[in-house]
Amino acid sequence: MFSKQTYINRRQTLKEKVGSGIILIFGHNDAPSNYPNNAYMFRQDSSFMYYFGQHRDGLVGVIDIDNDREYLVGNDIDIDDVIWTGFVPSVHDLAEEVGIHDTAPMDRLKHIIGTATEIHYLPPCRHDIMIQIGDLLGIHPAKVRESASLRLIKAVVDMRAVKTDEEIEEIEKSITVGYRMHTAAMKACNPGVSESYIGGVLAGIAQSYAYRESFPSIVTMHGEIMHSNPSTQPLEAGRLLLCDAGAESIDGYCSDHTRVTPISGKFTQQQRDIYTIVEACHDLVIEKAHPGMKWLDMHLDVCRLMATRLTDLGLMKGNPEEAVRAGAHTLFLPHGLGHMMGMDVHDMEGLGQIHVGFDDEVRPSTEFGLECLRCGRRVQPGWVMTDEPGIYFIPMLIDKWKAEGKYLDFLNYDRIEQFRNFGGIRIEDDILITDTGCRVLGKETIPYHIDDVEDFIS
Repeated sequence: MFSKQTYINRRQTLKEKVGSGIILIFGHNDAPSNYPNNAYMFRQDSSFMYYFGQHRDGLVGVIDIDNDREYLVGNDIDIDDVIWTGFVPSVHDLAEEVGIHDTAPMDRLKHIIGTATEIHYLPPCRHDIMIQIGDLLGIHPAKVRESASLRLIKAVVDMRAVKTDEEIEEIEKSITVGYRMHTAAMKACNPGVSESYIGGVLAGIAQSYAYRESFPSIVTMHGEIMHSNPSTQPLEAGRLLLCDAGAESIDGYCSDHTRVTPISGKFTQQQRDIYTIVEACHDLVIEKAHPGMKWLDMHLDVCRLMATRLTDLGLMKGNPEEAVRAGAHTLFLPHGLGHMMGMDVHDMEGLGQIHVGFDDEVRPSTEFGLECLRCGRRVQPGWVMTDEPGIYFIPMLIDKWKAEGKYLDFLNYDRIEQFRNFGGIRIEDDILITDTGCRVLGKETIPYHIDDVEDFIS
């Protein structure tokens, strides 16, 4: 938790941005796994943490702008719960820690709102909160998300997108844990070791530092599957292991990195050929990203470099610029270059990606590949973005496009067939947009240059 003044200042800024009405920010409740007393590990709502700081379940923050009052609403824990969970501070004490003077039990929330006609809330991601909001405001739960306040969403996005120095420090602490996770996974990457074992190593390291995984780790020899969970399959000599994982601090600040490791310890020539293209695309972002540029343009610069290098390798043909304009390169890169990162690993995605990554100048695309670009608008100093280009060989997609005769002027299907069982390569780091350019976050760099990777795991 940051200082009391940090949360006071954040709420004051939010009041100024929203202007009038009552703001409701709902914390999360415990979520049962398979019966009520066997719950998933608790994770607080990110926006609630951002403005109210507390990690306890069953809380709602109220900001009454018109009457200049703030409340923390929730029920105190009774002795029956204390027996099982230990001492929990009162709601009053939790409120005092973040500079709030007024508290109330949950059954007083409706009274606090009173007859206010201007009520702002954020779109919830959990169904129990949808029901809670529906009961409170007389909205059908199915309509709750679409009735959320656009003014509040935009205010929260404006604030959370720009990271303060203390937030960057928290992210870099998570990156330090992420470094330990990834380097341990690289060391454990040997023939016969299972994907699930390495996934367990990642989770164990995060937990050993009182962190958690910022998302379910992707650990797979099938790097062409974007979100492939670890299986019990043993690692095979000659193949590549893609590991996409990150750590999350107690206050929700995340890291997110991807590395690819040769299971035999050395890259084959074919693997080197593809890896060096992804490496060059990754480094192009570090060289060129700067405030004021459209992230869409950065994405397309990467696509043009990738298409040029794939043409040199004989996998593509024709004019690379025209190939990218047509969308032929998306056979190899069907996702966007990166996303915002902060208290959510896909920062604020739950508030609606159209409000987070786009604006009136840059709108989302419906084209294959570009439809998965999570951010296209101009980046600003203080934003944290992921830099994650990749090249993938997806057999079903190759077969589909080949059968349809798609992009025959740009794709060399005979040559592509030689890479059919290759898998995929992605290299990902977290970058901070600065006043003049960008910098890679983290005090230590997880090895990713080919020679560095081979030296590290030897």
